[in-house]
Amino acid sequence: MTLNIRKLSDQAATLLPGLLLCFTIAGAAGFLSDHYGGPVMLFALLLGIAFHFLSQEGTCVQGIEFTARKLLRVGVALLGARVTLQQIQSLGIGPVLLVIFCVSATILFGWIIAKLLGRSRDFGLLTGGAVAICGASAALAISSALPQTREAERDTLFTVIAVTTLSTIAMISYPIVFGL
Repeated sequence: MTLNIRKLSDQAATLLPGLLLCFTIAGAAGFLSDHYGGPVMLFALLLGIAFHFLSQEGTCVQGIEFTARKLLRVGVALLGARVTLQQIQSLGIGPVLLVIFCVSATILFGWIIAKLLGRSRDFGLLTGGAVAICGASAALAISSALPQTREAERDTLFTVIAVTTLSTIAMISYPIVFGL
């Protein structure tokens, strides 16, 4: 029993610096978003880029990897849990089937376009899934489930930046277009 507590304590101590860094970046991104009106994801991305060097070596690496692989999945699941089965049932079968078809078609389209452009299958799934599901959060969750290759980090960063940029442009331009 003492050995297990010691082992757990050592593991927590190993993860703590990276966890604290990730939670600090998340809190700072939320603060900046509240005070300057930009998307939280954009601020988190910019802060993450600034502190990326800490994920390469040192005491933060294991905590950052744990956050990116384990906690991110839990966070995305909790986002999905906000939608209840009762809410889905209230829509009826037609809209539910339409959503399933549209999400599948968008992911397939991303996969086909990636192939046509000479990109990997994983890149197509990543970008198609990010567009089809919910943007940057989906990109990060999908990326954590895909095999980690040399290109995976670059592809994820590209996808998150692209989705966040296009979402920001849409948030600004849609009200203007609607007003016209």
